[in-house]
Amino acid sequence: MTIRIALLLLCCLPGLVVADQISCRAVSISEGDTFTCLSTENKRLRVRLAEIDAPERKQPYGAEAKQVLSDLILEKQLILHIQALDRYGRTLARAYVGGRDVNYILVEQGAAWAYTKQLKDHRLQDAETLARNMGKGLWRLPAQSIVAPWDWRYAGRISTPQKTKPSKTASFSQFGGG
Repeated sequence: MTIRIALLLLCCLPGLVVADQISCRAVSISEGDTFTCLSTENKRLRVRLAEIDAPERKQPYGAEAKQVLSDLILEKQLILHIQALDRYGRTLARAYVGGRDVNYILVEQGAAWAYTKQLKDHRLQDAETLARNMGKGLWRLPAQSIVAPWDWRYAGRISTPQKTKPSKTASFSQFGGG
C-alpha cells in the first residue's frame, strides 16, 4: 500500500521532486550578487545568490563586482539550485552556467565574500581565503577600502544626528529679567 502511494505521488506530482532546480536565462544584473532571469515558462525571477555577499553598488568594488557577474551570466542559460526566498521575496540560489558554480567563481575571483551567516558550502570560505592571499579582485584595494558588505550596510543604517544650526542663546531680557 505504501509503495502504491509513493508511486502515485511520483507520477502525479513530478514538479515536487525537482522543484528546487530550475533553468532560466539571465536578463539583467542589479548588483554583484543579484540578477533577474526568465524561466523557460517566461516567468521573471529575481535572484539573490546564496551563501555569498558582493559589495554594494556605491561601495568600493561594487561596480566591478557587478561587471564580473554580468560577464559570467548575462544572456546565458543558468541552472538555479533554489534554497529559499529571502525577506524581500528574492529567490536565494546557487547558480550554474555551463556546469560552473557562479557563486564559487565570484568568491574565487575576489568579487564577493563567503557569507558566513548562510554558509553551507565551506569551499566558499576556502576560495575567499585564497583570493585574499593572492590579492584578487577587491582584495587589491587599500586595506581601509575593504569593508564587508554586511558591515557597509550596517554603517549606512546608523545615522549620525543631523547637524542643526545653533539656536540663539537665551538671555535674561527675554524672560523679563535684567
